[in-house]
Order: sequence, then C-alpha cells, then structure tokens
Amino acid sequence: MRVVIQRVSEASVTVEGRITGQIGPGLLVLAGFTPDDNLKSLDWIARKLVQLRIFGDEEGKMNRSVQDIQGQVLVVSQFTLLADARKGNRPSYTGAAPPPVAIPLYQQFVALLETLLGQPVPTGEFGADMQVHLLNDGPVTIVLDSPEGAQG
Repeated sequence: MRVVIQRVSEASVTVEGRITGQIGPGLLVLAGFTPDDNLKSLDWIARKLVQLRIFGDEEGKMNRSVQDIQGQVLVVSQFTLLADARKGNRPSYTGAAPPPVAIPLYQQFVALLETLLGQPVPTGEFGADMQVHLLNDGPVTIVLDSPEGAQG
C-alpha cells in the first residue's frame, strides 16, 4: 500500500460537479492498493497516518498529530500511485490491485480510520474521474509505503 499524505487547511473532492467529500484542517490522503495488501498493512498505514506528528505545537514545531488537533481526514483512491515508469514513456499499473481487490481494501482502510479517529472520514468515489481541490499547509507532503512485513 502506498499513501501520499498532505497536510491541508482545507480539501475537497468533486465527481461530476458534486462534492463527495470535504474537510477543514487535517490530512488529504491519496491511497493506492496492491494485490498483496491485507488487514495488517491497512492497519499499519492507518495507525501511522493518524499518529504522524506533522502539525505545529505552540512553539511551531511539528509535534502534533491529526488526532491531537482533532483534525479531519479525506481519503481519495488513486491507483496511479503504484505506477512503474522506469521503462518507456507509458507507465505500467500492473502493481496496482484490480478493482475487485482494491475496493474492499479501500473500504476497510476508511473504516479503520473512522474507528481510530472516532469520526466519519469523507472520501472520493472509487474509480471515478475526480477533481481534488486542496490548500496544502506548509507545504507538508509525505509518501508512506506499508512495510514488507505488513503484507502477504
């Protein structure tokens, strides 16, 4: 599993002119799933994500998590995060889980985050053409991959 985490002042995702999810201060999470992902890898990423200390404290040091600031999380599925562009000019997406595998992983991941945060987690729409709007705060952007031991 790979996620791109962006600290935001606000973010929203729109599908066909309709806002499917929006948040104020918190994290925009772009999530890509592999065929090897499982509950262990999802749980590892979810826990890491909500505990990452990337929000400022009273002294301006990145010392608080999204949980600490009672921020929100918006999750958007993005299979292109698993693109392999090392050969040629057309990326290969064979490392990404196909929809019948990825959709349940996506749903489980969102459910884990909702449990950990104790609040609903808005989302995009799996497989849709989405427009993502964000105001990156910092900017702070972190790429996080699940560890090898958390898969399979």
